[in-house]
Amino acid sequence: MSNLKKINDFVVRFANVNGTGSASANALFTKAVFRMGVPVTPKNIFPSNIQGLPTWYEARVSEKGYLGRREGVDLMVAVNPQSIKKDYADVKPGGYFLYDSSKPLPPGYDRTDITHIPIPLMTLCNAEFTDARQRQLFKNIIYIGALSALLDIEFSVLEGLISDQFKGKEKLIEPNIRALNIGVSYARENFECPLDIRVERRDLLGDKILFGGNSACALGAIYAGATVAAWYPITPSTSVVDAFASYAKKYRVDAETGKNNYAIVQAEDELAAIGMVMGAMWNGARAFTATSGPGVSLMQEFLGLGYFAEVPTVLIDVQRTGPSTGMPTRTQQSDLLSAAYASHGDTKHVLLLPASSKECFELTAAAFDLTERLQTPVIVMTDLDLGMNDHVTEPLVWDDSWNWDRGKLLSAKHLEKIYAAMAKTNGSNGSNGNGEAPLPGNIELDALTNDNAAPAPPLEQFRGKFGRYLDIDEDGIPYRTLPGIHATKGAFVTRGSSRDEYAAYTEDSEAYVRNMARLLKKWETAKELVPQPVFYPSDKGQGTGDTKSGFNSSPNAGVIFFGTSTDSALESLELLEADGIHLDAMRPRAFPFGKAFRDFVDAHDRIFVIEQNRDAQFKSLMMIELGIDASKLISVLNYDGMPITADNIYRQILRHFS
Repeated sequence: MSNLKKINDFVVRFANVNGTGSASANALFTKAVFRMGVPVTPKNIFPSNIQGLPTWYEARVSEKGYLGRREGVDLMVAVNPQSIKKDYADVKPGGYFLYDSSKPLPPGYDRTDITHIPIPLMTLCNAEFTDARQRQLFKNIIYIGALSALLDIEFSVLEGLISDQFKGKEKLIEPNIRALNIGVSYARENFECPLDIRVERRDLLGDKILFGGNSACALGAIYAGATVAAWYPITPSTSVVDAFASYAKKYRVDAETGKNNYAIVQAEDELAAIGMVMGAMWNGARAFTATSGPGVSLMQEFLGLGYFAEVPTVLIDVQRTGPSTGMPTRTQQSDLLSAAYASHGDTKHVLLLPASSKECFELTAAAFDLTERLQTPVIVMTDLDLGMNDHVTEPLVWDDSWNWDRGKLLSAKHLEKIYAAMAKTNGSNGSNGNGEAPLPGNIELDALTNDNAAPAPPLEQFRGKFGRYLDIDEDGIPYRTLPGIHATKGAFVTRGSSRDEYAAYTEDSEAYVRNMARLLKKWETAKELVPQPVFYPSDKGQGTGDTKSGFNSSPNAGVIFFGTSTDSALESLELLEADGIHLDAMRPRAFPFGKAFRDFVDAHDRIFVIEQNRDAQFKSLMMIELGIDASKLISVLNYDGMPITADNIYRQILRHFS
């Protein structure tokens, strides 16, 4: 047998029992590798019950910086008898199988192509600790200590992590360090350390951080000025609001009075939650909710109201595996169609598609500006993998010069100017009438006298009164006011039924058609306001001819991927490059699709569309919105609830070049 010989390039999987405290111990491993300057990406694979069922934690160590999930396990840490048969089979030839040898393995566990590492974890723990709960918890710490010796992880790094974790609870530091030392001593006394796979210190991370997507979304909401969150708990989105509450306690409390400047409401259901958010934003607060697929289904009626009545709304959808309850603790990108066209009738919603924790932060913050600029719901589409796992990401950077973009929001002074101008136009004696017209709310009032001020809209369109749904600027976006902004001016009725440009109820067909056409014009405006795609041109160009593998590059082939498919997709492109297949790639960050998106599609004869769902939902969006022939689009799909791998993408694309 030949053992795997790898430095900073392997996958470790921990097989545990849910509810035994293994998650924090396994995270120690990831953080230790990270602190040694080596890229590492963890995946927490857990069941939907509270405790008792198998759970796995998978960490990929990659000196080359590959952050997507990889197939195969190089070292299995198996401490769950319930799943041990499958865990044993999953180890790659040449790999290692570390198990609790307090009891012998059943017959049949006799592979000769892997190395067995028996450590009597429970026996060691029982000999050192008497408390039953401590025995369960410290068993996990013992195998982390053993891995420190086996994989050459610096012990001082683990000591530092333990000290950081239990800061303020110093009495817990000593027994944890003791448990680590038990594992280290046993491994060194019984095995040749380190193994042929090991960690070696590098400086490959710079100022990058380990941070989860849900926490990043919450922090983005804080920085964007959110003061209200309403939600109903649902996996995997609950920790978005939990994190928001934690940040709000730090950043949303008045320093002088000690009073909270925020409100967090757990509603009776998802429908009530988004209704509260819409009410808060209608009144001028910045508010949001977070949910997953089943919640989006319940929120559809209010999302339709937000689209038709033009009420700003921010929703964070942390997608999971459906339909129905599906696999609530597994990941997918399967809410695309339901979110894009949520509600009955003709509706279209803006979707933002972050691919990293940094983008969760940035795009969540951007969502608040977009929703007020466009006066329509904006949905941030993350997923369980991005939301509930830690990810190596660039630092979260905030521009302190940033100001809220509240869009076409009229102030009381603006309204005074408008009504005075209307009075003058209509021949009445309006006070202070000077013929000037309203400007977007993010332009100061004194800009009215500035030569660079925006051009005045045609005053005759007001026809003597404020028109909430008038398209003054021919971009489909009307001007709006907030309740109470002025004692007598700028009032209108918000309703979900058909109305005219002045918010007056009507069932006149022509008025309805005008309104729906204006909403479609606003959709066209949105195409250039949303975040634009990121492009990855092939560095060797297209059409390189014969390759060492006997395949030919397509003269005009491109790849589209988004969200958490990104890391694996980029790695797969490198695998294809090694076979001489050079593909241009694009990562859209938003829906609707703008000119840059369309230009990429038009420039290629065929497009591989990578997505994590069964029904090729993103491909369907492209066909619906751009009218693309289905024969041009080739689906690369994964929907088993696990994050897509580069190997999977590579195989699916490769067969089209035979």
